[in-house]
Amino acid sequence: MANNVSCDIAVVGAGIIGVACALRLARKGLRVVVIDQQPPGHGASFGNAGHLATEQVFPIADASILKRLPAMLMDPMGPLRLDWKYLPRALPWFTRLLLNLRAEPFQKTVAGLRALNESSLDAWHRLLSDIQRPDLLKVDGSLLVFEKPESRQAIEALQVRMAQQQVAVDYWQASAIRDTAPQLSEQIQGGLFFPCTGHFIDPYRVVCELVEAAKASGVRFLQQQVQGGYVQEHGVSLVTGNGGVSASRVLIACGAHSAKLTAALTGQKVPLDTERGYHLMLPQEHDRLPFPVTSLERKFIMTPMTEGLRLAGTVEFAGLQKPPSMERAWQLHRLSQGLFRKDLNADAATPWMGFRPSLPDSLPVIDQVCDGKVLLAFGHQHLGLTQAAVTAEMVVRMALPTVVTKTCSLPVSEPYRLNRF
Repeated sequence: MANNVSCDIAVVGAGIIGVACALRLARKGLRVVVIDQQPPGHGASFGNAGHLATEQVFPIADASILKRLPAMLMDPMGPLRLDWKYLPRALPWFTRLLLNLRAEPFQKTVAGLRALNESSLDAWHRLLSDIQRPDLLKVDGSLLVFEKPESRQAIEALQVRMAQQQVAVDYWQASAIRDTAPQLSEQIQGGLFFPCTGHFIDPYRVVCELVEAAKASGVRFLQQQVQGGYVQEHGVSLVTGNGGVSASRVLIACGAHSAKLTAALTGQKVPLDTERGYHLMLPQEHDRLPFPVTSLERKFIMTPMTEGLRLAGTVEFAGLQKPPSMERAWQLHRLSQGLFRKDLNADAATPWMGFRPSLPDSLPVIDQVCDGKVLLAFGHQHLGLTQAAVTAEMVVRMALPTVVTKTCSLPVSEPYRLNRF
């Protein structure tokens, strides 16, 4: 098997999206092989915030990023960091991001994100029910809080914008927040509650459960590095570190590492970059929060999980090669100080960094090209966990258009096409 593997579809990438796709495809009768140089779930899927962020229907940045650029370059601990050495490579990507904030592309982005997010929760319910683990997802909502009186206007404006996009949102006074999350600080003025969001109590466990279900459905997992490949008349050949894989089709779902293989197989360069995200896991903190809470001013999220409280949200643009700066993860604990009546316990805390794959229009690529031989599912930025289940359903419909299946009705359409770049 190590030297010559053949299958109906080879999935490159063993993160949450690749594994969810592999499971769905295998249960439709396809012979599926998943290839990744890391064990399943050990990339960005391991350390995400765990938040099913269906409310996040706006692009990853707005025009204010121009004003923030000096701080991004100067402050190594800022919530949004751009490494000086990476600036020349990042500027074309940031330029495209700003161009996509013009009225027409902005509306396309919002419509594309909203369509995916509106279908995400039901898709996750279907997927978790299929593997008999609905308990891994808690749909208890999430909260965005503010502390400064002058932030009230921004919160109210955001509420209006969310409501205009039919995002379910309620304004909570400080008293309602204290009643629901009494350990939060008295200085919190109020916030927005999003009832149609949820969180995973253990994101890595979700991947592991999907992997076990996939294996039971015949999926094979190869821990190898895909070094290249080429499209042939009757399929696709992949070159790995331990031989080759021949498949009728290939699905590229390797997140921030997808650009090189996409170019090799399709001839198209994709403006894919990475938001390097950090988290700090606090194993001594249980029962502090009933659901995820985000700070408007401090710009990070806190999610209750089985193993403790996860602090996440800091973003760094420095590419795929630079070693992680774990001080950024520890900065999250400092940011939490003052948000609770009693500061969080950081004893035995563990830091982490992962790569979030981001495209300058904030939308993923979900498409099939090369006469259907190459399928694509990457670029979900920090919404990979949120959109994984619905993406898997869309991939099945691309791969097996004649198979009748009970899934979301969301079509693969222009917003997610590869040729939009």
